[in-house]
Amino acid sequence: MRRFRLILLPVMIVIFLTVFTGNATAQKPVKDESLRKGETRATLDPNLFTDARTKRAYQIAKEIPWVLDSIYCYCMCEESPVFKHKSLLSCYVDNHAAM
Repeated sequence: MRRFRLILLPVMIVIFLTVFTGNATAQKPVKDESLRKGETRATLDPNLFTDARTKRAYQIAKEIPWVLDSIYCYCMCEESPVFKHKSLLSCYVDNHAAM
């Protein structure tokens, strides 16, 4: 029985360390810049808007621009000769997203 405990203890330690240290590094968000489409202009200040939902949307765009810059905008402003947007982030550098 003593021999079983001596073998079981190191095995349990290895399992514990593998499970808990492996998950800690996997849960950290990583800023992936590789998918960005090249929008470099700053987003508009959220405080310019009075509507709470619009203000919150512009605040989020300010907080995570690398995410929005990697998303295609489905309002077709990218193809429009008027807007010429590069990505969804482009909608937040002017008041286009508030419309």
